[in-house]
Amino acid sequence: MKAVVLNSRGKDGIRLQDIPLPKLKPKHAIVELEASSLNRVDIYMRDSGAGITHSLPQIMGVDGVGRIKEISGESQFSVGQRVVLYPYFFCGSCQFCLSGEQPLCISAKLPGEHVDGTFANYICMPTQSLLPISESVDAAEASCLGVAYLTAWRMVFSKAGASAGKTVLIVGAGGGVALACVHLCKIAGCRVIATTSGEAKKSKLYEVGADAVIDYKEEDVKNKVMELTVGQGVDFAIDNVGELSWSSTLKSLKRGGLVVTCGATTGGDASAELQRMFIRQLSVLGSTMGNISELRSVVKAFEQGLFKPVIDSSYALEDFEDAFRRLESPERFGKVVLYNASFTKKSIN
Repeated sequence: MKAVVLNSRGKDGIRLQDIPLPKLKPKHAIVELEASSLNRVDIYMRDSGAGITHSLPQIMGVDGVGRIKEISGESQFSVGQRVVLYPYFFCGSCQFCLSGEQPLCISAKLPGEHVDGTFANYICMPTQSLLPISESVDAAEASCLGVAYLTAWRMVFSKAGASAGKTVLIVGAGGGVALACVHLCKIAGCRVIATTSGEAKKSKLYEVGADAVIDYKEEDVKNKVMELTVGQGVDFAIDNVGELSWSSTLKSLKRGGLVVTCGATTGGDASAELQRMFIRQLSVLGSTMGNISELRSVVKAFEQGLFKPVIDSSYALEDFEDAFRRLESPERFGKVVLYNASFTKKSIN
């Protein structure tokens, strides 16, 4: 089969290779992948991978959607069934798994990070990490659910408790997870204030439902937020940008507000600003991915048409280098997707 393999760090360390098909393991299924979406962690794995236990070479890619080609033992699934991947290998027996918190599993492994991933024709996944998905949904859009929308769902609903009437600040809203947060906050009935740069992205954010958009390169975010909220600040904020935006995000919160983060794309050494934190009684919540129950909620909402992931562009697996370049482009808005040659591009877009 074809696979995008990380052999060494750096852009020159990734190659499309012919490798053997994965071997079927007990309680696993071989899934023929239709599409896989790129995530910021793919760049991190390419360039550093620091702090993630793994060995090279390794197939890249965290999430995806496909069809079961082969399955081991008795299962609720059948050959040919369409499934979305829950991007965790988890034990199912530790205290965290037993409480339904698979992301905290003491032996959790993610495809594309700790083990072989989804930028390939096939992947072997535990059947407990598969969820059925409708035949009618778009493959490119479905390939975004396991990471971007699952992460966003946990932050917006499970962590921040988004509900009608609340105002939220979403920082850097052109990226996959932040853009997903815009969709989900609107489903919850929130007033959404988003930040981005450039008129083109501002217009697109209004199109997907943002109530106000701030160009962080042209305007002072904190001052504009205070103007939009009549000096009160926002109820909560989603900030995955990190170091460069952290101070203005904290200053944009109302008293008793909270910020949820799942990343730090500009660096993780932001000031805690402790005086502001305790005087205004602010909260900071960390969040990573989500549990299976949350993914079921994501899939159900998607199948019901409550949101439609924004696809920036899609590329054949063989054109992965172009896909990576697009992921890093400042002009990108939405998700970048890889599709397998056995599925036509028309069916993906």
